[in-house]
This record gives sequence, C-alpha cells and structure tokens, in this order.
Amino acid sequence: MTTVRQRRAGKGTEVDEDQPSEEKNVKPDGKVLSDHTGRKLWDVLSVAVGGIVAVSLGLLTSVYVATLHENDLWFSNIKEVEREISFRTECGLYYSYYKQMIQAASIQQGLHGLVYDNKTESVRTINILERMNVYQEVFLSILYRILPIQQYLEPVYFYIYTLFGLQAVYVIALYVTSWLLSGTWLSGLLAACWYVTNRVDTTRVEFTIPLRENWALPFFAVQIAAVTYLFRTHLQPVQEKLTLMAVFIATFLFSVTWQFNQFMMLIQALALFILDCFDMLPTAKVTWLYIIQVSGLLLVCVLQFFNSMILGSLLISFNASVLIARTVQKNLKKGGLLNRLGKLILHVVLVLCLTFVINKFVKKILNLESDEHIFKFLKAKFGFGATRDFDANLYLCEEAFGLLPLNTFSRLSDTLLFYIYVFVLILLTVAAVIVAFRNLSGSNQVQCTEKTEECTITLKPDAAYNLTHTVLFGCLALSTMRMKYLWTSHMCVFASFGLCSTEVWKLILKCIRLHTSQRIRLIKYSVPIITLLYISYKHIGNRQQGSEQSLSVLKSSLYVLCLSLKPTAGKLDRLQKK
Repeated sequence: MTTVRQRRAGKGTEVDEDQPSEEKNVKPDGKVLSDHTGRKLWDVLSVAVGGIVAVSLGLLTSVYVATLHENDLWFSNIKEVEREISFRTECGLYYSYYKQMIQAASIQQGLHGLVYDNKTESVRTINILERMNVYQEVFLSILYRILPIQQYLEPVYFYIYTLFGLQAVYVIALYVTSWLLSGTWLSGLLAACWYVTNRVDTTRVEFTIPLRENWALPFFAVQIAAVTYLFRTHLQPVQEKLTLMAVFIATFLFSVTWQFNQFMMLIQALALFILDCFDMLPTAKVTWLYIIQVSGLLLVCVLQFFNSMILGSLLISFNASVLIARTVQKNLKKGGLLNRLGKLILHVVLVLCLTFVINKFVKKILNLESDEHIFKFLKAKFGFGATRDFDANLYLCEEAFGLLPLNTFSRLSDTLLFYIYVFVLILLTVAAVIVAFRNLSGSNQVQCTEKTEECTITLKPDAAYNLTHTVLFGCLALSTMRMKYLWTSHMCVFASFGLCSTEVWKLILKCIRLHTSQRIRLIKYSVPIITLLYISYKHIGNRQQGSEQSLSVLKSSLYVLCLSLKPTAGKLDRLQKK
C-alpha cells in the first residue's frame, strides 16, 4: 500500500501505531480484554457466515444453470442420440473423446485410441492429446469408470453435472476475490448476484457445455483470487508459500484445459510488468508469478507430448526477457523522476527486443509455423494488411471474433453494473496515475490543505493488480467478443469491490469534505444493500415478464393447434355418420 500522510506537529511525542501504548496494556476490570475477545468472536462469526453464504450461492448457481439447461432442451426427456446432438460444433467433438474413453475396453486402450487417432482427420493419424486440450475428458472418463455410479448416473449426466458444478467454483472464486478486496463478504454477495443476473453476458455454459472456456474460466477465477490474496501485506511465510502453491495449481489447471491459455496469461504478465515498472507491486512476488506461469505452461507442454506451439509461445519469451532485463538493470528503481523515466523506457525497449529475438530464435530452431495464422488474423483484424491465410480468414468471418456489440453495455446497465463499474474504474485509475507518478518521482509527502486532518492517498497492491487486470481484459473484450466472458465476470468483482470499499468511499467523501468514519460505515453498507434490493426487484420483474410472454406464446400455440384440429374433427364426425 502506498501511503502519503502529513500530521499536525504536536508538542508531545507520537506513539507508533504498530507498538502498543501503555494505555492499551491497561486492563481495568478486564474491559479491554473482553473487548478484544468480543472482536475476535465477531470476526470468526463474520467469516463463518460469509463462507456459508459463498458456498450456498455457488451451489444455487450450479442448480440454476442446470435447471435452465433442462428447461431449454428437456434434456431428461429426449433420447441419448438427441442429447449428443445438442452438443453443437466443436462441443460435440470434445464430448466424443469422453464417450470414446468410456466405451473403450480398458483405460489403456482408450488412451491408445486418442494417441493414435485416425477418425478425426481424413487419411491421417494424429495424437489428440498433443493437438487438443482434452485431458479433462480423459480424467472425467477415468473417474466415471472408477466410481461405482454407472448404475445410477449416465455418462452424459456425469459430464454435464461436472461442468455445472464448476460454475459453483467459479461463483465462489468471484465472491472470495471481491471479499478480499473490500474486506466485507457483502461485496462478494453483490458480485455473485451481478454474475447471475447478467448471465447472458457473463457465461454461456448452459447451451455450450463442453467448450474449453467453461472448463478453464473457473480455474482462472481461482487463480485471480489467490493472486489477490498473495498481494496482501503482512503475510506470514507459511501463508505466502501456500498461496503460491494455490496459484501454481490453478494456473496449471487453467493452462491444461484451454487452448488460448498462453494468450490470457500473456495479458496477465503484461499487467504484472506494468505495475512492477511503476513500483506498485512487490518485485519478489511478481518474480514468483512469472516463474509459476512459465512452469505451469512447461508442465502442460510435457503432458501434450512436447507441443512445439507452447515452447514457441510469446508468454515464455516475454517472461524470460523480463527476468533477463531485470538482471541486467539492477538499479531500475533508484534515482529521480527523469532518471527513472529514462531507465524505464530503456527497460521496456530491452524487454520487447529480447522477447522478439528469443521468440524468433525458438521458432527457428523448432521450425514452428503452427501459430502464424493467429498473428495474421490480428494483423488483418486491426487493419495492418489483408491476408490470404485460410485459418485467419475463417476467424475473421466468425461473429465471435468480431468487435463487442454495443447492446452489451445496455444489458449490463439494466442492473447498474456498468454504471458503477465505470465510476469505480475512473476513480481508481486517477488514484493509480497519482501513485505511479509519485513512485517515479520519489516524493514521499503531499501538502494537505487542512492541518488538522491526515492526508492519505492509498492504492493497495491487490487493488492495483485488479485495476490493471480489468483494464487490459476490457480492451481484449472490446476487440474480440468471444473473450468478453473474461471481462464481464471480473467486472462484477471490481464494481462490487468499489461499492463496498472503505478506501474508495473515504476518497470520495474527502473530496467533498464530508469525511467521517460514521458516514463511511453507513454508506459502505447501505449503498450495496440498496443495490441488491434493486437487482432483486429488476430480476424478479424480468422473470415475471418472461413467464407472461411464455404463457401468451403457449396460449397462441394451443389456439392454432385447436384451429388446425377442427377440420380433422369434422371429417371424423362425417365418417362416423357414414
């Protein structure tokens, strides 16, 4: 946390906030001790209630999504082949590998069929485990064969219920991230409610179940929650090690389940790089995150039979370049404003050049051209030249890879999510610019107009990371509609954090000269509760309106059916008379 403060000079000496004063050690009639015990009990109770609410919301979301899927397709009332047909496009392809593993005579034969597959591509035998991210189907099929559930649960239900269960993990991770940022589980409740009420723009799991993003995004949300906790101050060494382990596991699971893993983590690495350059994150923790990203990706590379596309990824080249450049420039964060700006520009140029050289060198050695269509697609998409590459043009024709439609913002505004998000984003961006400029200039004090008041400008490392994260992934979503689900879910977290944050309301009230601790406490709880009530009213109203529309459609259908049956009934009457 970056803090700037100036206090009125007093005649007496100040007591350090970290050292207990003599008055604090005095325990008249055990009053102070009882207050401390009561506060600890209240904290434990609050954590317990918040945890129960988080798990309950996650399970309810999972059931809700499963119910939507059932009501949309009547999944339990259609035949097995119709259920499989409901997995459209590449969804059916991914499910076919799960079905192939289950129908194999043994697990070994099933794996052999995937490694030497001659059904997917005509007149070619390919390694599915190398070409595609289907380890989740392999693991799930093995789990289904091992567990004694074959008599009670069909394979297709085990598959879809697992993915619906991951939605519970997703919501809990969003809830915890918002809770960590704001310090109150009310923020997590608001984030989860926004995620559910804006489900059209936050998830599409109910109608594209086997898509890779539906496997990967819950783990990515868990990783963001772990990274947010890692950037908290005053962590014990044991806590830091356990958090780093959680980050590694979540990063690996995210990487092994989605083919776009390296590009998403590259954006995350850029966020870490920007904040580290402005001295807004602890360098040691950022270094560990670089190493974890590369380690997770290399482990996936091994599992995918040393997939050369992973070895030639920009993420590995970029992270290696950052670590090398930091070793070369040891005094990067010392000196005045102009000195540090010069070093920073040189550092950025050095990292970019090293990334380009390392990436080209690796691709030259491995003779790698499998990802060239992605760069051709990006070049053509942003108007830097046309391309005749088939894969690139195929992406350009896909609506999912086009720009984000403007009606997305109107839908997000119906629940006040977008308005609050923009407000918090602007406020914290201004604070981040001020903090970054102060860090570069080496200034430690800011003049305050009121001598009697402590002047504090803060931006915690976890808030700074989530700010940069949402800005970069917002840019990605605006340029590519398919990636909006990475942004809109985090938008729920960021907006709820801003609405329940003490630091945000303190900054606002100080700007309008109405700052008191009582007002902050009142506003940070009353405003989220009012927002929750509005969301509930809006959601229930929309559901009732939707039910009325469905009922009217059903009545119209029945009326048309009756009209069509009247001639048939007349013919039957005439036949009976004859």
